[in-house]
Amino acid sequence: MLTGLPPRDHGIVGNGWYFRDTAEIRFWQQHNGLIQGEKFYEGVETAKMFWWFNQAAPVRWSCTPKPHYGCDGSKAFDVLDFTDCKLTDQLGPFPFFAFWGPGAGLASSQWIARATAAVMRKQKPQLSMVYLPHLDYDYQRFPDHDPQRVAEVDACAGEVIDAAEDIGAQVVVVSEYGLVPVNKAVMINQHLRRAGMLSVRNGPFGEMLMPGESRAFAVVDHQLAHIYVNDRSVLDEVRKLLESIDGIASVVPPGDLQLDHPRSGELIALSDPDAWFAYYYWLEDSQAPDFARCVDIHRKPGYDPCELFITSKARAGLRLAQKKMGMRYKMDVIPLDPSLVRGSHGLRPAAEDGPMILGPGSPPDQMTGLKNYVHQLLA
Repeated sequence: MLTGLPPRDHGIVGNGWYFRDTAEIRFWQQHNGLIQGEKFYEGVETAKMFWWFNQAAPVRWSCTPKPHYGCDGSKAFDVLDFTDCKLTDQLGPFPFFAFWGPGAGLASSQWIARATAAVMRKQKPQLSMVYLPHLDYDYQRFPDHDPQRVAEVDACAGEVIDAAEDIGAQVVVVSEYGLVPVNKAVMINQHLRRAGMLSVRNGPFGEMLMPGESRAFAVVDHQLAHIYVNDRSVLDEVRKLLESIDGIASVVPPGDLQLDHPRSGELIALSDPDAWFAYYYWLEDSQAPDFARCVDIHRKPGYDPCELFITSKARAGLRLAQKKMGMRYKMDVIPLDPSLVRGSHGLRPAAEDGPMILGPGSPPDQMTGLKNYVHQLLA
């Protein structure tokens, strides 16, 4: 969407990937420098509101979520606000717990919409970009897609559209994917472990994946998984193993999907349409790492939609009480039950389920055309 390039050129091969030079799996990085290729907002006076890869982006104004981290492991939620609008003074603190986690819901999209409208009216950017996350939540929690969620996010979009009309701006609506119902989780790393491909280290905080010491492992992202094969002598063995797993539709070289970038795995696994990939690599829940039961998006070596669910509100209340009393605690309230997840994405979808662009003139039907389309509108 940003560059007009396929992932083999822009390098964003998923929401996270394996960094071979440090033997680390990192998800949800925000630095703009990770995107290779010119973005459509470069050279344009832009306000970039909660779009990802926002940190150090070449834009005039921006706002993005960014907690503060204490040396004792504590965390204080906040945003990076470079809008010159003092957004938290105007709107109150950003509702971080409504942005991701068991409490994710409408409040975060409402805050982002109001913040964007305020920036547009004050700064009058040539280009404004706003991400409203609301449809991501319940459409992963439940198989039935309640149109009320669409009505709710439409009201948020209305606040931005009103601001656009006030400053004489044209409106383009984009959706990068559509979530589809799923009913099966594929434990791809558990299969690799049983085959002797994946290495772990046991310790006081549970089993930790050792990607650098593994012969092969998977970095999962919804319905797609990158398979990194450190020992190339077992490449064919790994491929045959994956092809035999129930719930995996195909195993292909990354070039077949325009994913042949150095950040990609040696193989790409695609799930069945009604399945998705869970990152779990432990074989017994008692050996799960401590972060598995927490909302911990940066430590998990794969995307975990179970973070949208909660084991017990009473347990969460107890943990919050411990925090307020200054006691050591961990917010271990996330269930280890992938069967709860009922929506996912990542496969090439049917037209009615996939990405879309709504706007003036003749919007492109492919996301790679968005860059030129935006430039035409700006001209």
